Amino acid sequence: QVQLVESGGGSVQPGGSLRLSCVASGFTFSTYVMSWFRRAPGKEREVIAVISSSGTNQNYADSVKGRFTISRDNDKNTVYLQMNSLKSEDTGVYYCGVLGSWGPGTQVTVSS
Repeated sequence: QVQLVESGGGSVQPGGSLRLSCVASGFTFSTYVMSWFRRAPGKEREVIAVISSSGTNQNYADSVKGRFTISRDNDKNTVYLQMNSLKSEDTGVYYCGVLGSWGPGTQVTVSS
């Protein structure tokens, strides 16, 4: 079955950076589009970044465009989210997702 495990979250000041990782198993990773989602406090989970199976194409929500970068390493079955210039509104639980499944998530808190 699909298994996804996110890591790399933490607490950071506004303007700081974090790099999230998501290790996948249980499916042929290199053939699937992967996504990062975020659930901010009191809000619905939203998709914020998507990467094609080869890694060639990426798409971002307007709220993170220009600050976040999604990438993947198909040899390591891992998808990444580099987050720069973090803002307080980026606070939330971050999940990677595929095939309607998500991992347990990793908490990101941006606060001074």
